Amino acid sequence: MKVLVVDDEKLARERLRRMVSTLDGYEVVAEAGTGQEAVRRAVELDPDIVLLDIRMPGSDGLAAAGELTALSSPPAVIFCTAFADHAVDAFDVHASGYLLKPIRRDALRDALSKVGQVNSVQRRAITGDDANEARHNARTHISARTRRGIELIPISEVRFFQADHKYVTVRHEGGEVLIDDTLRELEDEFGEKLVRIHRNALVMTDHLDGLERDPSGHYRVRMRGVAERLDVSRRHVSGLRRLVQSL
Repeated sequence: MKVLVVDDEKLARERLRRMVSTLDGYEVVAEAGTGQEAVRRAVELDPDIVLLDIRMPGSDGLAAAGELTALSSPPAVIFCTAFADHAVDAFDVHASGYLLKPIRRDALRDALSKVGQVNSVQRRAITGDDANEARHNARTHISARTRRGIELIPISEVRFFQADHKYVTVRHEGGEVLIDDTLRELEDEFGEKLVRIHRNALVMTDHLDGLERDPSGHYRVRMRGVAERLDVSRRHVSGLRRLVQSL
């Protein structure tokens, strides 16, 4: 996959280039020292992934990311920065990753691997008949503040969202995190990728496995990769049954 490295510091660009060169399947096709140059190079070279600094002279990384994501075939953007306080702004411009400097090779490898897989699907969709819809797709990752800093969970790894008081728990392949989004906001953003099974729970349709009924007549949903069974409210049983049968 083609990678564009953007940082106003030459040493930082060289370090990223060296790290990328040690990873199979990735090639740095160009470097840029400003946001404006990054956009020009992206238009010329059509990279798959842009490693983008945030604080740069002139047009900063956030502004550049906004222009990059508006391209007809947008690259995945991974921010590489020394400042954690830009994380929320980064995801507002649909960043696919957020790495804090000094960047470790294993963290870079994981970020490239995850966003590369997701972006290849997006780019194929954008070149098809559904271009306008794909261009306005929902986030590819859910971000959460934890004790380890900002964590990014690919939507493909999420199993369900469950509300409890003012927080929502995201259950995913690696465990669970808390986020501030409401179920309604998630439902509006991700549409048919989610199905509501209860007033306090949304599940990812891709991971639905079936419905089961206990001896007392209560329905619960089965999901692949999740031992836990979630309650299904009576009003959602019929719609969920039809959905499971169609999968």
